[in-house]
Amino acid sequence: MSSSRCALTAPKSGARTRGGTAVTPTLAFAGIAVSVTQTLMVPLLAHLPTLLNTSSSNAAWVITVTLLAGAVATPVLGRLGDMVGKRRMLLIALSFLVVGSLICGAESALVPMLIGRALQGFAIGAIPLGISIMRDELPPEKLGSAMGLMSSSLGIGGALGLPASALVAEHFNWHILFFGAAALGALAIALVVVFVPESAVRTPGRFDFPGAIGLSAGLIALLLGISKGGDWGWGTGRTLGCFIGALVILVLWGVMELRTAEPLVDLRTSARLPVLLTNLASILVGFALYANQLVPIQLLQLPKSTGYGLGQSMVVAGLCVAPAGVMMMAVSPFGARLIRKRGPKTALMTGIVVLGLAYVFGLGLLHGPWQLALLCAMVGCGTGLAYAAMPTLIIQAVPTSETAAANGLNTLMRSVGTSSSSAVIGMVLAHMTTQFGAVAVPSLAGFRTTFLICCGACIVAFLVAAAIPGFRPGSILADSSADAENTADTPVLTRQ
Repeated sequence: MSSSRCALTAPKSGARTRGGTAVTPTLAFAGIAVSVTQTLMVPLLAHLPTLLNTSSSNAAWVITVTLLAGAVATPVLGRLGDMVGKRRMLLIALSFLVVGSLICGAESALVPMLIGRALQGFAIGAIPLGISIMRDELPPEKLGSAMGLMSSSLGIGGALGLPASALVAEHFNWHILFFGAAALGALAIALVVVFVPESAVRTPGRFDFPGAIGLSAGLIALLLGISKGGDWGWGTGRTLGCFIGALVILVLWGVMELRTAEPLVDLRTSARLPVLLTNLASILVGFALYANQLVPIQLLQLPKSTGYGLGQSMVVAGLCVAPAGVMMMAVSPFGARLIRKRGPKTALMTGIVVLGLAYVFGLGLLHGPWQLALLCAMVGCGTGLAYAAMPTLIIQAVPTSETAAANGLNTLMRSVGTSSSSAVIGMVLAHMTTQFGAVAVPSLAGFRTTFLICCGACIVAFLVAAAIPGFRPGSILADSSADAENTADTPVLTRQ
């Protein structure tokens, strides 16, 4: 999507009155419904090999494939949203969630489960689409807090879904989790149909199918090597082949995208320093965040007889993790005020510092449920601030007609971070174990090692964020007002 493309726009002042005050809560609910699927099976991690009759490494792909599918879907749905309508693609994304959930609810075999989980992952593209709809539909004074809430929904739903899924998994058939997710998706579809108007902003063109295939192939090869490297051996031909193949595919994909008139991902836009550095920081923040969704829940459920496990039920463990989601919601208004007064760069750096300190403290806060609850709350605060700032940084750096694709790419970067984190942390915990009876369980050193890795990711993320060119505080609001004025007299154009 080159900047020379024209956008077909409608008067924003009219569009902003159609959805009323229901647009923000409806889109936020849709984002939370989608993000619940990312952690839906975390309480079942220890039981997945038995439930699916497969190996531990294969069972881990039930988690990873959802993140991988989301990584591929976000730029695809974002580009299609810019072309044919963001609301339309949002409804399609939510339909993927419903269908995938129903497949998982009806099956117990590995392959159908992977297919259903991949379809659930495609729905993650709903979040950047929601952010772009907000820019098109909301007045400037409501835009900052609304985007922060929508951006944070990726973590809010995951954190709040843990206690609910733990309760269901402990007392009912685990398939009910997926039927519940399907019901949430269906409700989100109904609310979007009723309350969310279709944006008239369009970027006409052709969809880049080769670009979508190349990006998918490169990401699959990369994550396959990361997730299977520990089992295959890091120096074996299969592992090295995955990494070399991923490098070659992604380089060729990049060259192809630069030569394509209407690429899936506009790498020239993505190469703008604010966009490039924000996306790099997004990878690192997403990587650091996901440890909080994998480590505490396992540590809380390990038996006390291990010497470091806390012996809690799945429900109690889920409640201890829930403060992360609560704090993400709580800090969204504060994040919006910080962005207006100090700028999104300051908000991003502040969030990264809080996130990093959470893992530093977490090295010692592993000996009681309340300590892990405090850790999760700090992670929620840091992530909420960081995620609130990212869409503002992106939107300030790209044309209005490219916001869906640009936010889709940013969410892709977060998904790459969480996917990589899932694979890396899974590998660390699978190989740093202690024998507990006849079973090998993750060791305390393994849990602390993951926190140290996340501390390192936060340090690098802070340095990257510090290099992002600053924007004046509140400029996103000024830009949105200017957009409304500039498009007020533009005729409405439709495409059949």
